[in-house]
Formats: sequence, C-alpha cells, structure tokens
Amino acid sequence: METRIQFRIDEETKRLAQQMAESQGMTLSEACRKHTELLAEQQRMKSLHDQWLAAQVERAFAKIERGDAQFFDSDKADQMLQEFKQQLGSKTDKDS
Repeated sequence: METRIQFRIDEETKRLAQQMAESQGMTLSEACRKHTELLAEQQRMKSLHDQWLAAQVERAFAKIERGDAQFFDSDKADQMLQEFKQQLGSKTDKDS
C-alpha cells in the first residue's frame, strides 16, 4: 500500500531542488521518493544491526551466567592479541 507525503518548503529551495533533479533526469517527486527510500533502507540496516548487537549481548550474559566466560586484564588481552597476530603472520609466511 502506498501513502502520500506532503511538506512545505520555500520557493527558492524548491526551484533549486527541481533544477538539480532535472539535471539528473528525474522529477523532484522522483528525487524525494528516492531519498526517502534511501532513508528507510538505512533505518532497516540500523534496526538489523541493533537486533544483532542485542543478541550478541544476550549471548555474552548467558555465557557469564553459565560460568563459561573468561576475563582478562588489558595487558593480558594485548599479549594474546599480539600472539594471535604472530600466528597469523607465520601461517602467511608458510603459504608463500
């Protein structure tokens, strides 16, 4: 089902927007529709990301509650990351 959007804008802004839309081979209405669809798609993507993030947080809390989580201080985490990077580098060197 389609719906209609109406809004007020000053004449100069409308004139300039029409010129720009026409220079791109579309009407101002088509340009407004395209921009509105882009905004809606961005909101869909944001909503999907928010849902994914909420699920990840829930999984993390469940892991903590089960006692399956390990916590490391910053220094230990940095050390582990450096070791991981070195392992990746070693694998890449062997493939060459």
